[in-house]
Amino acid sequence: MKDFWLSCGHHLLDRDEGGGLVVTDEFIKVYFARPELAPPADACAAERALHESLLRAPRRTVAREEIAAIADADARENWEVMIAFRDHLMRHPTLEAAYLALVRGGVGRTPPLFFHQLIHVILRNVLDGCDDPFVLRAAELFFRPQRMTVHEGALIAADEETVNGANPGPVSPLVAMLGLEAGPEIDVLNEGNAETYWERSDRFDMALDLTAGRRGHAALAEVIARWTRHLLHAELTVEPLVAVQDAPLPWYVGLDVHGTRLGDRLWHGEALDDAAQEAVVALFKAGAAAAIEGEGFLILAMSPDRLLRMKPQNLITGLPLQAKEAVS
Repeated sequence: MKDFWLSCGHHLLDRDEGGGLVVTDEFIKVYFARPELAPPADACAAERALHESLLRAPRRTVAREEIAAIADADARENWEVMIAFRDHLMRHPTLEAAYLALVRGGVGRTPPLFFHQLIHVILRNVLDGCDDPFVLRAAELFFRPQRMTVHEGALIAADEETVNGANPGPVSPLVAMLGLEAGPEIDVLNEGNAETYWERSDRFDMALDLTAGRRGHAALAEVIARWTRHLLHAELTVEPLVAVQDAPLPWYVGLDVHGTRLGDRLWHGEALDDAAQEAVVALFKAGAAAAIEGEGFLILAMSPDRLLRMKPQNLITGLPLQAKEAVS
């Protein structure tokens, strides 16, 4: 079996009988080794002692007084956030359960980076054994913002952080197409280069054709179905649509802020102008036998400046499902 996304740390986790990810000491230590928490040369004794002790015993209880004793205010805030996040993970039997609790109870002070990392590693579990690079690349939309562009009639998604990277390198055709200066080498995923995805999956340097009716569009539908099956134990059917006209809208889920706004407008009977229609990145018809009354739509859209920030948590809170979850 080919491996992918090693950077998410999935190899440091265990699995329970239901297939959920179980936190280990090794996984927690990775967080404590982050640069933000590494004491600088001039760090106080309290900060150094806390850091060293948690690398030895990552699950130990941390008293408020220990953090309060740290001299640097930024360091204190970093440790407060980190310990709160660690404690949240340890309170739940699986990472999936911890993620669901954040989605439904509010993320609070959880940094967006940590939230996206949870999605990343959970998706790695969801897609374990997947041998289709198009599905894996489509899954990146769940946790990494994309820069969208239209080229020769194709709607292309490229990793926002990658296209804006500061690393010097040759200018690829896609980077030039996006109007950027020197940046990393980026290729559009296709049948000819798909096998290279495995060796470069952690570089996030392959763009995806999301044109309606093409393979990337269908791959995203498959990821959505797998995500809901794993987290909600619901067999959701997700059908990619090329176009819809005068269709009833019994329910809808916006897969991002802009998709939700477009859905709201349609729900209130508004007609979408050309700009709104061009903002739609993907449209899906969704339903589930005995779990949903009727079929609804999933709407994914980009911002006016062509940024796509998918919110997979909307599938958790927005789907009108009545099914027992796979994790708790």
